[in-house]
Amino acid sequence: MDALVLQYVMNWLVLGCIYALVALGFSLLFGVLNVIHFSHGDVVIVAPFVVLAVLQGLVAAMPAATAGALALALAAAILAVGILGVIADWLVIRRFRRAPAMMALVATVALGTVVRELIRMFYPQGSNPKPFPRLIEAQVALGGVTVPVFSLLAIAVSVAMMGLLFAMMRFTPLGLRIRAVAEDRATARLMAIRPGRIFAATFFVASAVGAIGAILFASYAGAVRFDFGIQLGLIGFSGAVIGGLGSMLGAILGSLLIAGIDVLVQATMAEGASYRLVFAFLLVILVLVLKPSGLLGRPAIEKV
Repeated sequence: MDALVLQYVMNWLVLGCIYALVALGFSLLFGVLNVIHFSHGDVVIVAPFVVLAVLQGLVAAMPAATAGALALALAAAILAVGILGVIADWLVIRRFRRAPAMMALVATVALGTVVRELIRMFYPQGSNPKPFPRLIEAQVALGGVTVPVFSLLAIAVSVAMMGLLFAMMRFTPLGLRIRAVAEDRATARLMAIRPGRIFAATFFVASAVGAIGAILFASYAGAVRFDFGIQLGLIGFSGAVIGGLGSMLGAILGSLLIAGIDVLVQATMAEGASYRLVFAFLLVILVLVLKPSGLLGRPAIEKV
């Protein structure tokens, strides 16, 4: 395979996997709560900032423990963002579960703005982009072509997380309870399932998985900024919409399609990097016009 073609394919797979981790959070939360959590992108982008803060503190305290410090910083960031997702639900989102959808949408948009401004306020020089390290710098020969190990790592981690998420939803008691609450909350209560706890668990899982995607995104870009969550959230949400909100498989498919458009535009157009999102969102419009429920979504049927 030509080296340039392989590079484009790797970029497509890496971006598609990263977008899918964020899109899965949107799809999972919508499937359980029937709420579009528009601050999801801003919540998960906190993860790279936690990584940088913890890493700086640990390296200052233990200069020789760089690899261990990075692993600890990654674990701390994923856990912290998972807890932040639960806090966001407890403080804001749960109060709109029985409210009209527009109220929850506006509330989560406002929550995202608050999260962004808190990052800018409390992180040192929070308005400026922060260099973010590659999780691994090595390269490997693949079919006679040199490929960054980070790309293989990002794909492997993303696929593993997707597999674990599908397995959790299918084969664990928590997954069974999440599906029961998503299907019928009243009946779930009769089966001694507490929806409040399930909502908290769902927010933790969705936010933690999204945090992994945000860390990979920052490492792929080589930098992170307080407002990166806007773009990452919009792309993740668009992937979920294209695939069909509530469908985890659809979120993955939609993310791969958006990443494919992204890479294709950059590869074939002059100044393609400036217009890649234009074509990505045109794809969203086209899918919604032709199939409003998404590629794998189920049309909503309302009795009147």
